[in-house]
Amino acid sequence: MSTAFLLTSLIVVVSPGTGVLYTLAVALTKGSRMSIAAAFGCTLGILPAMLAAIVGLAAVLHTSALAFAALKYCGVAYLLYMAWQTLRERGALSVEGKDDADARSAWRVVLTGFLINILNPKLSIFFLAFLPQFIAADAAHPLALMLELSAAFMAMTFAVFVLYGLFAAAVRDRVVSRPRVRTWLRRAFAGGFALLGARLALAER
Repeated sequence: MSTAFLLTSLIVVVSPGTGVLYTLAVALTKGSRMSIAAAFGCTLGILPAMLAAIVGLAAVLHTSALAFAALKYCGVAYLLYMAWQTLRERGALSVEGKDDADARSAWRVVLTGFLINILNPKLSIFFLAFLPQFIAADAAHPLALMLELSAAFMAMTFAVFVLYGLFAAAVRDRVVSRPRVRTWLRRAFAGGFALLGARLALAER
């Protein structure tokens, strides 16, 4: 596993995106334990993209305008739904008591994070274009190497998202205890989801 792969992966993971935004939102509305659930869900959402790249389904998304558009607009619709839910302060981003994490709400947070990632076709195409660059053409076991690199990418994603979440949760009390700040923060997250949805809508194969 090369240093170039690890550094490139770190840059990709640290860069703010839908998963980071969701993890931060959960951390600020529900606390540290639920932010870990959000990070876990977003990391699980990488699995379908990884498997798609390995079996070649990502190539179909890359070459088929219809398949790409279908998945893309499902993702756009879901991000806009997240924006609406955030504005209404319902669903996975409703404010509860500190670290209020029953099993049902935790799994809902995990599922939302999972859906956010699997409904992004750019993630599958990213894996299709990204991983093969770090696998030599004469590699003895390319499939095993691809799985190893994917596992490292997922582990890095989870670790970085957890750090994001724990940092946000550390300042949560200052946010939740101030209704005005919470209102503007909720609007900011809703706007962020809407903007990410618009960016995804404009994405090309």
